[in-house]
Order: sequence, then structure tokens, then C-alpha cells
Amino acid sequence: MVTALNNRIDKRFAKLRDEGRKALVTYIVAGDGGLENTVDLMHQLVASGSDLIELGVPFSDPMAEGPVIQKGHERALEQKASLRKCLALVKEFRAKDAETPVILMGYANPIEKMGAEAFADGLKEAGADGALTVDLPAEEAGPLNDLLKARKLCNIFLLTPTTSDERIAQITRLASGFVYYVSLKGVTGAGHLDLDSVRDNLARIRRHTDLPLCVGFGIKDGASAKAVSADGDGAVVGSVLVSAVGASADGAEAKDRIGVLVGEMRSALDA
Repeated sequence: MVTALNNRIDKRFAKLRDEGRKALVTYIVAGDGGLENTVDLMHQLVASGSDLIELGVPFSDPMAEGPVIQKGHERALEQKASLRKCLALVKEFRAKDAETPVILMGYANPIEKMGAEAFADGLKEAGADGALTVDLPAEEAGPLNDLLKARKLCNIFLLTPTTSDERIAQITRLASGFVYYVSLKGVTGAGHLDLDSVRDNLARIRRHTDLPLCVGFGIKDGASAKAVSADGDGAVVGSVLVSAVGASADGAEAKDRIGVLVGEMRSALDA
């Protein structure tokens, strides 16, 4: 069993569970398409049906990311996006939206540079609800985990098809909010979904935790979002949204593009 922190993430999943609905978790890179447009894009995600937002913290070496999201990070870094600016964007988003959970998804290096305690304080002050640090292994996550938990912030962890039962148990003891299951071996945006493998591995993870399980990597449209969420609690979509932002001429076009994509996925999940 897990201890709920009773923050926005826990409340959102409880609400979805009561409604019999699946979560749609959306990812964009902060600063991609212009720092001045990021908050508008976040509001568009919510208006189109997103339940939780993962805001990518731009980094020069975003491991696990495929070429689409790598280019999104490069575009954001050209806009001088940074961890501190990401926190400022979350605070600006909170001025109009006090309900939608926001998670900062990034890498250990910027957190180490800022300092773990300052990072945890920054998340709390900005109104974020947690963090997902892609390259922070469970063996080294304890100190940050304690800092986040003390502030009722969630620490989201990734599990993959190759994660052993022993490590699943170790990671889920630390995790809060939800668990992000990587549906395939490879990077974001790559490969083809193996739904039998997703089903089997979600069942394996459920033996260790009652946290919600959301499935990401390879989710490209409403059909794939609905398919992976059938045995889980939600779908995480990123590459197709980052691609849409990158293909747009300006912020208004980007809003229109992601609005259509998210709306289609929301409709499919609710069908």
C-alpha cells in the first residue's frame, strides 16, 4: 500500500477513478515554440482534455528521448529556457489554473546545480506537484525523495519492460503520485506497441503497488492511447505533441495543432 500525499495528483486520479475514466497525461518542452507561448500551450492542453501536464525541463543531453523530443529540447535551449524559468512558467500557469497537476520532467544535472533542497522549495513555491527525474536511479533518489515528500510533492518513477521484480519493489517503495510505465524498449517516439507485453508487465507491477499506472512511449493517436490504457490507468503522450509544436509557424498555430491532437485522444479514451 502507498501513502497518499493528498496533493493535486492524488486528487485527480481519485476523481478519475470515481468517474470511471482514464487519465490523459500530456508532455511538452518548456520554451519550445517560445517561452512566451508555453503557458498558453499548457492552458490549451487542459482545455482540450489533458488531466495532468508533464512540463519538460530543457537539457542538452536528454537521455531516453528520441529525435523529436531531442529537437524540442534544442529549440527550447535556443530560447534560453532553464530550470528556473520552468518554475516561473508553472507559477504563471497557476495564476489561472489552480487544479491541473503539473510535473516537471527533467534530468539530475540541473537539479544538482540548483541544489536538491532549493529545487524542492522551488517546486512548492511555483505550485508544481512533483518531479520525474529520468536519470536519477532509485539507489540515489532517497534524499530528493525525502525533500519532496516533506512538501507533499510526488516523485514519479519510470519502469520498463526489462525492470526486474526486485527493482520494481525497490522503486515502487519510493514512488508516489503514479508510476510511468515505458511501453517499449527504446526511446520516445520509437517502435511499435506490444499490447500483450504491456498487459503482462502492468499485471507484474500491480503485484507491488496500488499506485495508478500510466503508459507512455509510442502513443501517437487516440487508438494507441485507448489501447495502452485498457489495462492501465492512463496514457502519456509526448512526441506527437512536441512534433506539432516544432512544425508550427507560431504559438497560435501550435495551440491549434495540439488542441486537435489532445481532443482526439480525449475522445478516444472516453469512448
